[in-house]
Amino acid sequence: MAAWILRIGGAATAPTWIPLTGRGLKSHAYIHSVQFSHHVFLNLHTLKFYCLPDNYEIIDSSLEDITYVLKPTFAKQQIANLDKQAKLSRAYDGTTYLPGIVGLNNIKANDYANAVLQALSNVPPLRNYFLEEDNYKNIKRPPGDIMFLLVQRFGELMRKLWNPRNFKAHVSPHEMLQAVVLCSKKTFQITKQGDGVDFLSWFLNALHSALGGTKKRKKTIVTDVFQGSMRIFTKKLPHPDLPAEEKEQLLHNDEYQETMVESTFMYLTLDLPTAPLYKDEKEQLIIPQVPLFNILAKFNGITEKEYKTYKENFLKRFQLTKLPPYLIFCIKRFTKNNFFVEKNPTIVNFPITNVDLREYLSEEVQAVHKNTTYDLIANIVHDGKPSEGSYRIHVLHHGTGKWYELQDLQVTDILPQMITLSEAYIQIWKRRDNDETNQQGA
Repeated sequence: MAAWILRIGGAATAPTWIPLTGRGLKSHAYIHSVQFSHHVFLNLHTLKFYCLPDNYEIIDSSLEDITYVLKPTFAKQQIANLDKQAKLSRAYDGTTYLPGIVGLNNIKANDYANAVLQALSNVPPLRNYFLEEDNYKNIKRPPGDIMFLLVQRFGELMRKLWNPRNFKAHVSPHEMLQAVVLCSKKTFQITKQGDGVDFLSWFLNALHSALGGTKKRKKTIVTDVFQGSMRIFTKKLPHPDLPAEEKEQLLHNDEYQETMVESTFMYLTLDLPTAPLYKDEKEQLIIPQVPLFNILAKFNGITEKEYKTYKENFLKRFQLTKLPPYLIFCIKRFTKNNFFVEKNPTIVNFPITNVDLREYLSEEVQAVHKNTTYDLIANIVHDGKPSEGSYRIHVLHHGTGKWYELQDLQVTDILPQMITLSEAYIQIWKRRDNDETNQQGA
């Protein structure tokens, strides 16, 4: 069974898609060509053009633009130069755009997924891996495994986002999102707003697994780029209603002694302080602010936080032992209970460059961790109410050093100082390695 694209009146910019089965006398393609005098068809699997109803293959170099848009390819040298390019590309409809800084259609309520996909497409090592299909096309998967579809569709989307010869200055994520709906068993949908952090967590783990990665031993490009490690110290607490003497006795039991485990992470969850409920003298709700380093203190190895379960209470503290090349922060804005979801509007004050995380590493790790300074490269924002809100993203274009705001199809440039005024939800930070310096525009 073949799928076809119809090219109307010789205009490469306006193809019409119709489901077709072959090109025989009784096929939709044949009948359509006779009824409407539309004669040029493209087989989407073989990328060969045919003229119907005469049924012969068309070989014409002027048609290569169409096949390249459908299946862009990138040479190694081209990929290596992507982050040095500051040149605008011109789409076939006349609009100009920067490859990689491209809008995605919001089909109905998929802006949460769009923002995450756009953020990941601007992480150079991940992007470079998926731009070259040879990197993953020979990975063997069990028979009947559908998860590899996620890898294929993400690679296709990446190549379309970075295509310097697009028909238009935006791309449809429809096929990628269909794979997400299928592979997540409808946990994430196109027609229903989802949570960006939940989607990011699922997507990274699903990609890692589909590429043949495992929890402990086998690494993939996903873990090479994003995985760090930490020590988690846990201490069980006696029940608060017990008498003081009994509490004191229990604290000497082995069960109540502090334990430590080593754990890996793909992202760090940063907890916001509780937002105030009171208003100022003008009856306006105060929007609280907190410095990034205050909420990072959770990972300094000293700060303790209480965690409650249905039956027991624990004190936990965290200390980082390995910093990944790209570090993801997820700022915990939403609190869920049985009745509703509440959003914390606290603004996090953060610099967009020169965030040094050395103090959050244990002393023995500090000695071997030479590079601990990070610069922001992507900032996903959630605006509005928890259930009715929308997502947008700020991304750094490495070639120009400029920042851009993307919200579905809209792409605008933005001053770096405006980024810090938003309700940041997910951030991706790039570690500076060796003598690398900050390339961002002021």
